Amino acid sequence: MALSKTLKLATFNVNGIGTRLPHLLAWLEKEQPDVVALQELKTVDATFPAAELEAAGYGAIWHGQKSWNGVALLARDAVPVESRRGLPGDPRDEQSRYIEAAIHGIVVAGLYLPNGNPRPGPKFDYKLAWMERLIRHARTLVDLPHPAVLMGDFNVIPTDIDVYDPKAWRKDALIQPEVRAAFERLLAQGWADALRRVSGEKVIYTFWDYFRQHAERDRGLRIDHLLLNPALAKNLKDAGVDRWVRLQPKASDHAPTWITVRAPAGV
Repeated sequence: MALSKTLKLATFNVNGIGTRLPHLLAWLEKEQPDVVALQELKTVDATFPAAELEAAGYGAIWHGQKSWNGVALLARDAVPVESRRGLPGDPRDEQSRYIEAAIHGIVVAGLYLPNGNPRPGPKFDYKLAWMERLIRHARTLVDLPHPAVLMGDFNVIPTDIDVYDPKAWRKDALIQPEVRAAFERLLAQGWADALRRVSGEKVIYTFWDYFRQHAERDRGLRIDHLLLNPALAKNLKDAGVDRWVRLQPKASDHAPTWITVRAPAGV
């Protein structure tokens, strides 16, 4: 019997791809993910390091933005086939936060959901409106007959188990009842929270701020998520966080978060 191929999908908020390209390349070489969603590129399209990534074996598509935001999708030994750039629902929205493509037989949506701080205020209102747009668009993907994944920095702490000190974060936009309720409505469409499905109630984080050695002390948050539609969730094998990347000198405050899945037929 032929063995089924396994694919590794990962999301990574690089917090500045220009500054942290060596971290990204070292991680790609060591872990060799097949599909990667990047967030917070902090670069315009013209300065995205496509040549360096190609030399590392990755084709890429990207949607950059000066100073802030920016998302990209990488494919190992392939080129993503772009299907959407920008989240639908607001033609006035110029922030680079969403990109979608077909990669290795999977519909991959890479997203960088707004932080929403400070709240109350326009940034929090924008976050909630963006989540509503995501919920509407996600409905078009969840019931697809082929595999689909929403992955990225959601800037959502789903439950109190996903934060080292819930009381300390109680006023933050990432933990507000409206934000958690919107995330729950997204999951209710049929999306599987892959990291939680694998780890159960185990405490596991994907982000550690730069304050008081929080990374070294493992005082973190789980805000980077991979949500799988039923067609992909049934093929989920494993999930985890490459925390070693966060512990490198001058690293991003996020660590790559990943899953392994059985590849779709024909891949």
